[in-house]
Amino acid sequence: MENNKEEIVDVGSVVEAVSADDSDAPLYQVESLCMRCGENGVTRFLLTLIPHFRKVLLSAFECPHCGERNNEVQFAGEIQPRGCNYSLKVPSSDQKMFHRQVVKSESATIKIPELDFEIPPEAQRGSLSTVEGILVRAADELEALQEERKTAEAIDQFLLKLKACAKGDSTFTFILDDPAGNSFIENLYAPSPDPSLNIKFYERTPEQQALLGYLVDPSQQGESSNVVPSEGLSSTSDKREPRGSVGAVAGHRAIAQSNSAEIADALFRYSAPEEVMTFPSTCGACAASCETRMFMTRIPYFQEVIVMASTCDACGYRNSELKPGGRIPEKGKRITLFVKNINDLSRDLIKSDTAGVKIPELDLELAGGTLGGIVTTVEGLITKISESLERVHGFSFGDSLDENKRTKWQDFKAKLNKLLSVEESWTLILHDALANSFIAPVTDDIKDDHQLTFEEYERSWEQNEELGLNDIDTSSADAAYNSTS
Repeated sequence: MENNKEEIVDVGSVVEAVSADDSDAPLYQVESLCMRCGENGVTRFLLTLIPHFRKVLLSAFECPHCGERNNEVQFAGEIQPRGCNYSLKVPSSDQKMFHRQVVKSESATIKIPELDFEIPPEAQRGSLSTVEGILVRAADELEALQEERKTAEAIDQFLLKLKACAKGDSTFTFILDDPAGNSFIENLYAPSPDPSLNIKFYERTPEQQALLGYLVDPSQQGESSNVVPSEGLSSTSDKREPRGSVGAVAGHRAIAQSNSAEIADALFRYSAPEEVMTFPSTCGACAASCETRMFMTRIPYFQEVIVMASTCDACGYRNSELKPGGRIPEKGKRITLFVKNINDLSRDLIKSDTAGVKIPELDLELAGGTLGGIVTTVEGLITKISESLERVHGFSFGDSLDENKRTKWQDFKAKLNKLLSVEESWTLILHDALANSFIAPVTDDIKDDHQLTFEEYERSWEQNEELGLNDIDTSSADAAYNSTS
């Protein structure tokens, strides 16, 4: 009993160290049971911060009696707002691909479609390894109990295929999917795009929210699309107190008192909402009940948009997002801004969650979906790109990085920060397949802004497929509409 009490005290001290915001946390040792021989071994805990990535808790177990050893990575930080999906195409006989470092959280799933093989979250706990290490570990675990299985021959054949992938004898796709957003695959070409690595971010489903420990309303797991809340949906009229000096009511008054269309357009340029809708929702951070406010407005030279903002009184979490309104455009849009002076950094900018970003002078390109949908300025976008690169590429400044790559990263970061000083002109390109992005002009007439160009283009079949547009069938609706007409 005394030994158990001492062990509980040690575990408590480890928990306190994890809870404390201390980057210099010491190494803790806990006596724990070895699952192989039944004797007591030692588990060591270390709370550390992977540079520009996450705070993690490293645990390593070692048994002096039988030699059993294992390690595990647990994330001591927060669950990310969106899930992540990494897809890595691994060609045969390319050893560099197998040496890519991989962070797999305890909620991540690994798939190899060519083998119809899947490693569920509970099969391999959180780990810090490589592509080769994960495949070798999976093969060893499958091979451990072969003598006791009745389907040993089938598994033997599968093991040959899996080991061929681990040795680089065959081409395969390595998919890492994590609803918590805390997993990572190293980009060997960072900060440039990796032709073999595809990264996507997605909104979690109610089922995934529940698996991560969030409190989910049962109605959201199936009947959420059919249930319309009858209580709590209210509208707040802002007609008596318009937001800002030029609001919607002030704009109407100006139209009534003036015959000049130019004055009316200027008043409506950034008009406040006439009506704000309020409805109940769930906090994405603590799962407590909160309120979401929504209103629709129109941005000049752009389109009608829906602005949504949520505030949680329980934990203080705040979130705002902008959704496009209206129909899906027939063409995509490419927006090019030539940044020549410091005033261009203050231009308002809307980047949708389907838009990609490109800066040719730095050979920098962000795929669609990176950073999500944001409403900011040109300066704010560059700042977010810099912060995102530091956060996502967790191994870029670690101890294992060679000096040449470290110098390359430092030079690139210096060039990225140099954009904000506008010592030289540079180009910002937003390409959005759904044409839901926008950069504000600095002139009253957008045609007079010669630094800003808009170009429409036809979407490719692959882009329509990714957006789900190829599966849309409107023939029945068109026939019904035509018959009614």
